[in-house]
Amino acid sequence: MRNIIITLISISLAFYSCKNQNPTLAHTHETPEGHAEHDHEGHNHEHKPGEKHDEHNHEGHNHEGHDHEGHDHGGKTEQKAVSASEHSDEIIFTKAQAAKTNFKVEEILPETFHGVIKTTGQILPAPGDESVIVATSNGIVSYNKTLTEGSAVQKGQVLFNIASRNIAEGDHYSKVKAGYEKARAEYERAVILIKDKIISQREFETIRLDYENAKIAFEAISGNRTAKGVGVTSPLTGYLKNLLIKEGEYITVGQPLATVSQNKKLVLRAEVSEKHYKSLNLIRSANFKTPYDNKVYVLSELDGKLLSFGKASNTNSFYVPVSFEFDNKGDVIPGSFVEVFLISAPIDNTLSIPVTALTNEMGTFYVYVQLDEEGYRKQEVTPGMNDGRQVQILKGLKAGDRVVTQGAYQVKMASFSGAIPHGHSHEH
Repeated sequence: MRNIIITLISISLAFYSCKNQNPTLAHTHETPEGHAEHDHEGHNHEHKPGEKHDEHNHEGHNHEGHDHEGHDHGGKTEQKAVSASEHSDEIIFTKAQAAKTNFKVEEILPETFHGVIKTTGQILPAPGDESVIVATSNGIVSYNKTLTEGSAVQKGQVLFNIASRNIAEGDHYSKVKAGYEKARAEYERAVILIKDKIISQREFETIRLDYENAKIAFEAISGNRTAKGVGVTSPLTGYLKNLLIKEGEYITVGQPLATVSQNKKLVLRAEVSEKHYKSLNLIRSANFKTPYDNKVYVLSELDGKLLSFGKASNTNSFYVPVSFEFDNKGDVIPGSFVEVFLISAPIDNTLSIPVTALTNEMGTFYVYVQLDEEGYRKQEVTPGMNDGRQVQILKGLKAGDRVVTQGAYQVKMASFSGAIPHGHSHEH
C-alpha cells in the first residue's frame, strides 16, 4: 500500500511540472502595467514550426487599449498637425502675381470719418453759364458748318444762316432795311417841323419812337448779313448743349435754335428725404458718383460750396432740395442723374477702409488681411456708412491690420486654389 501511494504522488508531481513548462500558457499579459511596457519595436512574435497562429489570442491581447494615435513617436506627428492647422485658412498671393495687377496693401488706423446721408440728385447748369440762341429773322435755316451736339463754339461765331429770298413774304432783310430807311426819313423831317411848331410834341415823340425801333431791328441783322442770308452767332464760348431745329426748317423771329453752355460751373441738386431734415444744417459738402463712368467726384476737390437747402418739401414730393455749386474740372455731363453722398458731422477715432477693399458674397462682406509677405486671410467685416470712397467698419478689423485695398478680387481668385504651395515658409 505504501508503494502505491508513493507512485501516485510521483505521477502528480510530474504532471504539474509539465503544465508549468507549456509555452502557450506562458504567453500572458497579466496587468495593464505590463501592457504599457510592451515594446512594439522589440516585441518579436515568433511561431515555432507546427504551432498554430490562431492560438495567439488577439481578443485577449487588448489592442483597443493600445492607442496608436496617441502613441508617442518622438512628438513629430503631433507637431506636424499643429503646424498645418495654424495656416489652414491662409491664401497665398505671390509677389509675382501682385506685380501683374494694380495691387495695394494699407495699414488701417483710426481716423476721423464723417456722417453720410445717401440719396440721389441731378447735375444742372449754373445760372448764367448757358444761353439760348434764337432766330433773328424769319426764313429757311441752314447750318454755317457741320454742327452736332457737343461741338465747341466761340463767342461771335456764325452758327446758322437764315434766308428768306425765295419765300412768298419776301426777303426779310430787304423789308427791315426799307422800314428803317423810311422811319429815318420821317424822323429827320419831323426834327425840322418841330422847330417851327408845325407838329405837336406828342406827334414828334411817336415818329422818333418808330425810328428807334426800326433802327434797332435793322442793326440787329445788318452786321450779320451774308451771301447766304442773315447769320446767327453764338453769345458764349462753350459747346452746343443741344440743337433745337433741323437744317432746311422754316423758323420765325424769336424761335430757339440751340443752347450753348460754357460748362464751367455746374450745380448739384440733391433730393433729401424729410426724415433727415434736422441733419441738413450739419451738411457742408458732398460726393457724387456718375452712372456713365462710375467715378466718385469729391466737391471739396472741385472748389464746391453749399448754395442752399430748402426749408420745406415740394408739394408733390416728400423730399427737400439741397444745392451745391462746383467747377466742372472733369467730364461731368449737365442733366445727368447721380448718386449723392451728403457729408455731415465728423466721427472721431473711426476705422475705415477704401470701398475697393470690400468684396460681397451673398450679402456678406469680406476683406483680405495680410499675414506675411505672400500670405492673406479672408476676414468677414460689418460695414457702416459709406461716402462713396471710404466705408466705415463697425466689426471685424482692429487698428494695425494690413488690408488689401486694391486687388482684392485677384486675391479672391487665388483663394480658389485652396492649398499652400510647397516651399512656402512662415516666420513666427
